[in-house]
Amino acid sequence: MTSTLPIVESFHSIQGEGAHAGRSAFFIRLASCNVGCHWCDTKNSWSAKSHPQLSIHELAHKTTKAVTAGAAFVVITGGEPLHHNLDELSKAIREATVSKSKKNIPIHLETSGVDPLSGSPNWITLSPKRHAHPCTELLEKCQELKVIIHDQEDLDFAKYIEEIILSVKRFNRPLLFIQPEWESSKGQSLAIDHVKHNPQWKLSLQTHKWLGVH
Repeated sequence: MTSTLPIVESFHSIQGEGAHAGRSAFFIRLASCNVGCHWCDTKNSWSAKSHPQLSIHELAHKTTKAVTAGAAFVVITGGEPLHHNLDELSKAIREATVSKSKKNIPIHLETSGVDPLSGSPNWITLSPKRHAHPCTELLEKCQELKVIIHDQEDLDFAKYIEEIILSVKRFNRPLLFIQPEWESSKGQSLAIDHVKHNPQWKLSLQTHKWLGVH
């Protein structure tokens, strides 16, 4: 049983990316990641030892307060959240929010997909990396695919992952998003051009950064 987890931060804000961009959300950022993307904008989350352990009950309490304040869902992110088993955290969140706010809060998971799935999330945003391919289980169960584009190799990887998803998911295929890396003008150009010529893909932008919100 997981009673505590290493927490980088938790906060109530606006989802800035992907299919749910612009919606009120409560974020739980877990520490620990060995995927190691060189362009990562949350490298401070890589080491679990650098962050405090927080009980899952305290995290559930914080989530309930955010739901009462207007959060539409909770996002579990990282780091790489699936480095941890999320079953107990998800159970505690669901029990607390139903008990105290009478709302069954949806749990969204943002993951690279390198580890087995846990926590039974309501929505999975899979953001795979070309140097650390995702598990088949995550490809089969994700509702949203979001590929970060820095260079042509990332775009080629996005096309490759799309082909795999088409082969493993005949029905309920995920929404497809291309997202340029924040400081990459080349990534932006590649992403825009790809979306212009491939209508099954949508462009995702980090709108929270444009707005200057956490």
